[in-house]
Amino acid sequence: MLKNSFVNTRVRYSETDQMGVVYHGNYAQFFELGRTEWLRKLGVSYKDMELNGIMLPVISLNCNFIKSAIYDDVLTIETILVKKPMVKIAFDYKITNQNNELICTGHSVLAFMNRKTLKPTRCPSHLLVSLGF
Repeated sequence: MLKNSFVNTRVRYSETDQMGVVYHGNYAQFFELGRTEWLRKLGVSYKDMELNGIMLPVISLNCNFIKSAIYDDVLTIETILVKKPMVKIAFDYKITNQNNELICTGHSVLAFMNRKTLKPTRCPSHLLVSLGF
């Protein structure tokens, strides 16, 4: 069962403000990178899910800033599955820099939605099987 996943990314100049610090809005994109790579390691992609009629909109997002990430830092995004997904799937995040300093923590909740009806639906069974549930 894949409970957590790690992915690295380097802070690009375009992700920083005039002080060379990562703009706070970019952390949502770092979390998304973590989630998509977590799914990919299970053999699932957002594209495949959407082609199979499932969308995953974010319904809640929280970020706690601890230390500034700056231009050219190498960040490690740890994505952690909180519990067995049902109609919602929840993740915790930890982002550290190349010195293993904690940059931020976060939490997001996404809902499984039927693409045609736009109504909530259960987590796809193939995803639960991939997770070992």
